Amino acid sequence: MTFLPHDRYCDEILHQVDRLRTVVTSGADLAATVPTCPEWSLEDLVRHVGGALRWTGLIVGTRAEENVPMDRVPGAEGPAATGDAAALDAWLAESGEVLVGALREAGPDTRVWSWSGDDRAGFWARRMTHELVVHGADAALAAGLSVQPVAPEVAADAIDEWLDIVRFVQRALPGAPAKELRAPGSSIHLHATDTPAELNAEWFVELPEEGIVWRRGHEKASVALRGPLTDVLLGFYGRLPLDDPGLEVIGDRKLLELWLERATFG
Repeated sequence: MTFLPHDRYCDEILHQVDRLRTVVTSGADLAATVPTCPEWSLEDLVRHVGGALRWTGLIVGTRAEENVPMDRVPGAEGPAATGDAAALDAWLAESGEVLVGALREAGPDTRVWSWSGDDRAGFWARRMTHELVVHGADAALAAGLSVQPVAPEVAADAIDEWLDIVRFVQRALPGAPAKELRAPGSSIHLHATDTPAELNAEWFVELPEEGIVWRRGHEKASVALRGPLTDVLLGFYGRLPLDDPGLEVIGDRKLLELWLERATFG
């Protein structure tokens, strides 16, 4: 498992918070349904993200040794008034600063609780970077705005992490939908078409009975998902439809659809 430098994650968290703030203050309808998370409005999504930033900031900042209930996190509920874009924007900016301040002070190797078995502050720097990347795309789609490209090294790392999360869920949560993500003898290839060769932005994923295995590289698979790296990331995360103009599916489409149905956090 290879991480980006800790400061790179911290910088990207602030960058992604700024992108989300731009959506909040764009004049978008905060009551609009998020198409990729239809149980949420745009404001619900923003409050979820801001609360998660503050929750993680408290875990890292206090060196928590166990999970912290959300009702013990100062400011996690966000502004009292609904529909107030300015208040939501200010709260979101402060939430990002809370987390990044805690992460920078802790450094990557300080021990803190996590649900993943990786009990280091560095886990949370990586996790919250990609949480913001994906939910930032959700917010842009809800606002009818273009989804902005993600820095290639961040997008590639987000795919690595997603594969690791699905594998962890398969092993740790026997009742999770991901446990049914099995197709022995079948495989998925992800291929970014807009990145330099040295980034090696290709993945080969197998789905045996015992749980997924994956590696970076170009290999022939049952199905391939090709396109710009940000589009491949968001398609593989279920944020863009497989028929999106930026994506190309070659081979067993139903295998990719199985992935999208079953690959979840639990």
